[in-house]
Amino acid sequence: MKFSHILIASFALLFVSSGLPKNLQKKVDKVIKNTYNVEEFTFEAKTFDAGIVKTLPSEFGADNFFKINNADSLLGYAYISKAPSKTDAFDYLILLNKDLVIEKAKVLVYREDYGGEIGSKRWLKQFIGKTPKDELKYQQNIVAISGATISVRSMTSAVNDLLRSLQILQSKTKL
Repeated sequence: MKFSHILIASFALLFVSSGLPKNLQKKVDKVIKNTYNVEEFTFEAKTFDAGIVKTLPSEFGADNFFKINNADSLLGYAYISKAPSKTDAFDYLILLNKDLVIEKAKVLVYREDYGGEIGSKRWLKQFIGKTPKDELKYQQNIVAISGATISVRSMTSAVNDLLRSLQILQSKTKL
């Protein structure tokens, strides 16, 4: 690739980058590249009417739900949010394919001394393949982790809320 193309791609990425903090954006970019097996992509905020957003179980602001495109094709969507842990909150990312099926779940920043096991790929793998029609239940189809009960329940609840929100958006033909 020519230097001029790299320079243009870098500037393009700068202009389409979200309002996420730089450290989070870097992590999100890396996960997107690895999950979708792409080097270049655009990351564009997807917003919805305020009246619809009020009815959704999950928060949908200008800086947490994004379309991911490669050239002219839609790769999928990214949802970035926080969930409470025992005394703080952790940042997480959910990547969805264009059919709104979970492709990847990732804990981006965990701020507690205990319970960080929820960030393990092995534990997070159980969210992959879930759709807006699925319902997650702690200790039924979501495995508990000793010492991380609050974080596990919080992540399960957050993903459930996201799936219900996506179902509502689909029913209103917004996605």
